[in-house]
Amino acid sequence: MRFKRRLRWAVIPLGIVTAVSLAACTPTELNGYLPGFTDDGTQATNRTEMVSGLWVNSWIVLLAVGVLTWGLMAFAAIAYRRRRGQTGLPVQLRYNMPIEIFYTIVPLILVIGFFAFTARDQTILETQYDDPDVSITAIGKQWAWDFQYNGDESDNSDAVWTMGVQAQPEANGDVDQAALPTLVLPVNKEVKINLQSRDVIHSFWVIDFLYKKDMYPHRDTNSWSFVPTREGTYAGKCAELCGEYHSMMLFNVEVVSEQEYEDYLESLRQSGQTGDINNAYDRLQNAPGTGAVTDDSGEGSH
Repeated sequence: MRFKRRLRWAVIPLGIVTAVSLAACTPTELNGYLPGFTDDGTQATNRTEMVSGLWVNSWIVLLAVGVLTWGLMAFAAIAYRRRRGQTGLPVQLRYNMPIEIFYTIVPLILVIGFFAFTARDQTILETQYDDPDVSITAIGKQWAWDFQYNGDESDNSDAVWTMGVQAQPEANGDVDQAALPTLVLPVNKEVKINLQSRDVIHSFWVIDFLYKKDMYPHRDTNSWSFVPTREGTYAGKCAELCGEYHSMMLFNVEVVSEQEYEDYLESLRQSGQTGDINNAYDRLQNAPGTGAVTDDSGEGSH
């Protein structure tokens, strides 16, 4: 009885401290210090909070399991330690049915729970917009990015594009941000990005958006749909080791107002960067079945 009373008086202040600590958390802390959120909790896209919620809640459950496991280990080590004067091994039990059932059911519930929440969120994240406000083709290449802003998707007659180069170092060793390929997106508009690769497998990753997706050669079906919800500049990079200068395969994302977006597209039209994107540097044009010129050995010419 005395032990229970002491335990109760110990739990009450611990609960108060925990409640006060959680109440004082900023949105950044509540989202597990992940990028993509401002101090007032504004998310970078309409999917960012969903991804952070899945991540943070999973870690909370795992931490609770860890604390319980460590507590049981410490209890067993203390309660069943060898006392002074004791010799030999303690009494050995063949099995304990309640514990066996507990150690079977609880992990099964955890695995099913993790799978269910992951499958639910993944279904939402992977759902593509059928009629997006903006359709863009992002092409990865060793070691930079090309972006085509598709107009009428049936024939791309009013499409415009930019072709980028890999990151250029400045005199002080920093990356020249102005020279990086830049993807421009309108805020609060449905965006669908079709992902392609010119050569090897790349991975399109906008860090603050908390999402990345692979780009495969000979496969144009990978897409990513979302709504950018906050104006600003966001860093992007390739997240798949793709060769010698993989670390220099960087780009920026500029989320701007709708008018600024339209002005940007018009500037590309004025520069003559219209129609389907130039594939002059596409190594895959030498692949079999593409009409590449072959020599007597049957190998494509390079």
